Amino acid sequence: MKKSVTKKILDSVNFPQDVRKLPEEKLPQLCSEVREFLIESVAQTGGHFGSNLGVVELTVALHYVFDTPKDLLIWDVGHQAYPHKILTGRKKQLHTIRKYGGLAPFPKREESAYDSWSVGHSSTSISAATGMALAQKNQNKKQASQVVAVIGDGALTGGMALEALNHAGDAGANMLVILNDNKMSISPNVGGMRKYLTRLISSPSYFQFREKSRKMFDNLPTVKRILIRAEKQTKGMMMPGTLFEELGFEYYGPIDGHDVGELIEVLSNLKKIKGPKLLHIITKKGKGYAPAEEDSCSLHAVKPFDPVTGKTSGNKNKKISYTDVFSDWVCDRARKDQKLQAITPAMCGGSGLTKFQKEFPTRYHDVGIAEQHAVTFAAGLACAGEKPVVAIYSSFLQRAFDQVIHDVALPNLNILFAIDRAGIVGEDGATHAGSFDLSYLRIIPNMIIMAPSNKNECYAMLETGFQHSGPVAVRYPRGGGAGEYDDKKIEAIEIGKAKIIRAGGNIAILSFGALLENCKKTAEKLEATLVDMRCVKPLDEELLTKLVQTHKYFVTVEDNVIAGGAGSAVNEFVLNNKLDVQIKNLGLPDEFLPHGTRAEILAVAGLDEDNILKITTNFLAIK
Repeated sequence: MKKSVTKKILDSVNFPQDVRKLPEEKLPQLCSEVREFLIESVAQTGGHFGSNLGVVELTVALHYVFDTPKDLLIWDVGHQAYPHKILTGRKKQLHTIRKYGGLAPFPKREESAYDSWSVGHSSTSISAATGMALAQKNQNKKQASQVVAVIGDGALTGGMALEALNHAGDAGANMLVILNDNKMSISPNVGGMRKYLTRLISSPSYFQFREKSRKMFDNLPTVKRILIRAEKQTKGMMMPGTLFEELGFEYYGPIDGHDVGELIEVLSNLKKIKGPKLLHIITKKGKGYAPAEEDSCSLHAVKPFDPVTGKTSGNKNKKISYTDVFSDWVCDRARKDQKLQAITPAMCGGSGLTKFQKEFPTRYHDVGIAEQHAVTFAAGLACAGEKPVVAIYSSFLQRAFDQVIHDVALPNLNILFAIDRAGIVGEDGATHAGSFDLSYLRIIPNMIIMAPSNKNECYAMLETGFQHSGPVAVRYPRGGGAGEYDDKKIEAIEIGKAKIIRAGGNIAILSFGALLENCKKTAEKLEATLVDMRCVKPLDEELLTKLVQTHKYFVTVEDNVIAGGAGSAVNEFVLNNKLDVQIKNLGLPDEFLPHGTRAEILAVAGLDEDNILKITTNFLAIK
């Protein structure tokens, strides 16, 4: 006799309508199965983990209560949308997430009708939801869609989120913001009284009573204002939502974000209430998986791991990364200079500041997800005589472009930008690719830009940049790169001076940054000169002028978009000086590249060593 196998609820759930067919008492079991499926899947593929475990019950409740995709569900950042993908027709493809040709790492409108908002960066959800809600108001639809934005307490530190709250409340946008508080930074507990009050004030009977009471005093505006103020103050004594109430939102919560029944009851009530609403839920990052609950920081995003122990297999031969080099340098320099202050916008580990934080806690500043503030805060430190180092990802520095111009470069302040994840970053895709920093920084006066081709150069450039008077950017890629690293054998870098790696015939390959190794095969095959340009701004104009005298062709190579990048700088110099040389620019194309490994995407962009040789050879044949 065959052993019977219990059929899982999740086996028959592929879309939200399948969730809505289930009796409510079955939903806790569905949540358990989604969490189990998530753990097994991410253990194989890697990816964002802790934040996804924390929103399982919320995701199930949202799709149970709201009529998605007609109702619009917007996830902030989107790194917590794996359960959403599981329940919206992508369960069988979850093993492909972040892989080339597979599911996108974040919500993407082109991927699914259930993804109302394409995202990857923080603090955008409330602005997007406000736009969608007010668009529906303008269109005057009889059966308008519900608009729901889910934002974490960390993302709420972004100024854009607060700007959106201010606008949405003032405009009376019909929308629901769910504040997913998984660090308990706003409220440390969820008491029985608060649960009761949330159910009470979100109930239709209370809402109707309140609205009728207010209408009674329409002809007595002074009395009405007093009553509304008294209501807010009474709620403020019991609930931590006074700020949101002052911004024009009706505040509800906090409630337990892992109680799917309570979530469904409150969401069902709020669905019937018009206007701007904010529901505050408390969740635990990594919920349901002990290793992730105990170490939510390390298991925020993971490589493939053992689901039993939570540990990755590890790599004893792991190369030192550029981030490791920065970590070494910033600690070494801080020991010598008491004025060094390190700043990060919520990326301590990713940017390599963990050691610095432990050794120099009073000179370490994590300003939260607030890139604009990070840059202007650094400017304030510099004005007061300190020497700030801003450790930031390339794609995140984009968000502080105006501050770099107005607050740093214009007054020519002494600030070093250590720009990690420059160029192709791989699995996180287009939203996190550092494809544009050379272009958007090169146009700014007073800015020095350096791009190391190896880790020794990276260390030397950071030191050179720190000693320079004025703003400096040193940009480097994710990962290890080529070559050994020995900070005891670091040669000084002279700003604006390139280095000839190989002397050759009438072709000069001008490499900017970490793609130097990919150029060596081409240089050898074509007997070309290979130059490590080192600086994007200023260029080594003296060397370029000499090379033109002995070379007919320049091929520029960079891990940045061609438009406005390092190659464009060479083009401008050649044209402005009427130099006689033919130029081919190799770089990232004018499109948003897909996600995949760094090697895969470099090949797609034509920047792997085989494609550099092929493209260069074709260019010479045409000439």
